[in-house]
Amino acid sequence: QVQLVESGGGLVQAGGSLRLSCAASGSIFRISAMGWYRQAPGKQRDLVASITAGGSTNYADSVQGRFTISRDNAKNTVYLQMNSLKPEDTDVYYCNLYRTVVPFHDYWGQGTQVTVSS
Repeated sequence: QVQLVESGGGLVQAGGSLRLSCAASGSIFRISAMGWYRQAPGKQRDLVASITAGGSTNYADSVQGRFTISRDNAKNTVYLQMNSLKPEDTDVYYCNLYRTVVPFHDYWGQGTQVTVSS
């Protein structure tokens, strides 16, 4: 069983920065793909950024150049550094672990609120 615990959300002014962290329990972190998603009330959950076990990254167009995803396998932790934040980045951010070995499975954190004021 995998548990994901997010931290680092909060309230920040436009143009500011936040760093989200997600700590994973269990032994499959280093072989798993990790991602950050965000979701507004009543809307679908969208991918923000992802990182493979090998370190390859992918970003949504809306955050490219402003956000950076990284991982520390020694700490079983994935990070999302968010710079130049905009009011439209306001959402609940969710950490995701995708188990890439059988049985394939998605695990989700509880979510952390990010609010960017104008």
